[in-house]
Amino acid sequence: MWRADAFLESMYNEAEKNTKDSQAAMSAEERNRYLKQTLRRLIGEFEANENHKPVLLERESCDGYIRERVELSAVPGVSFAAYILIPEDQRKPMPAAVAVHGHGYGSREIVGLKQDGSSDPDPPGIHRHFAVQLVRRGMVVIAPDVAGFGDRRLAADLARNPEAANSCHRLSTQLLMHGKTLAGLRAAETLRALDYLAERPEVQPGGIGIMGFSGGGLISFLCAALDERIRAAVLAGYPNTFKDSIMAMQHCICNYIPGILNHAELPEWIGLIAPRPLYLESGADDRIFPAAGFNSAVEQLRETYRRAGAEDRLQADLFPGAHEISGRHSYDWLSERLSSPEN
Repeated sequence: MWRADAFLESMYNEAEKNTKDSQAAMSAEERNRYLKQTLRRLIGEFEANENHKPVLLERESCDGYIRERVELSAVPGVSFAAYILIPEDQRKPMPAAVAVHGHGYGSREIVGLKQDGSSDPDPPGIHRHFAVQLVRRGMVVIAPDVAGFGDRRLAADLARNPEAANSCHRLSTQLLMHGKTLAGLRAAETLRALDYLAERPEVQPGGIGIMGFSGGGLISFLCAALDERIRAAVLAGYPNTFKDSIMAMQHCICNYIPGILNHAELPEWIGLIAPRPLYLESGADDRIFPAAGFNSAVEQLRETYRRAGAEDRLQADLFPGAHEISGRHSYDWLSERLSSPEN
């Protein structure tokens, strides 16, 4: 009587029923259009910065590729850095990928650098330096710094604790007070990075994909769902159901989007990417995005892709491991999908 467990369960069941009723009342095309419009509204739209010109910050020759760092801006008053990795033997336009990191110390964590910007010769952590893995497979890669991590932690958080892991809480709560979300800001900036990548002369038109890990998987799914310039997507350490993941245990507040469950569960939101190629990977021992939720999401997405006549464009890998990137199949899969005119 004193606890709200049953109340929360009834709310979830009611949302699930309303979703089924809505699905039954619309055609698949109407449903997708409705969900995309709703998603834009739920994450909050941001004014675009039309006046900022990209600034080259550094350029360095690495082992088999060139690494640049540029300054970009998506919304007025806020800029961010992004690394560009270009295969050294690049002679003609090549496929490209946006690489989106999760919780950690920023884009340096996926481009083979330590937090201070020096080279990282140690075995990579859970991010596996995955942007480097992609450039080594012949893709031009952009890795933007996600708001709230590394160099982009807020001054107020660093003043309280110079070792603060991130600024997700302060950014999320203050944006929510304005009817916006941190996920929306991060998606807007990632799509600006996509704009910049598409303009690069090294990039093959129509050959851009995205890969994101954990919180970067959330950002990547949002961007791929809302922007069809993204031809293929890899979501790692994130695909699941809301019920089995962010509603089952404590997660960072940046994962939560007010009202999103009233319209669809996570597998249907991810399904907005269909019929474009989609690869899902997760560790069998991932404690925050559990295997049961991953398998449930994969099953639902297989049905979505079957209805779209694109069953062969969905691949999934539940690999032996924890909350980490695997890449044992996904790196090559993304390269192959972006290199093939027919996906």
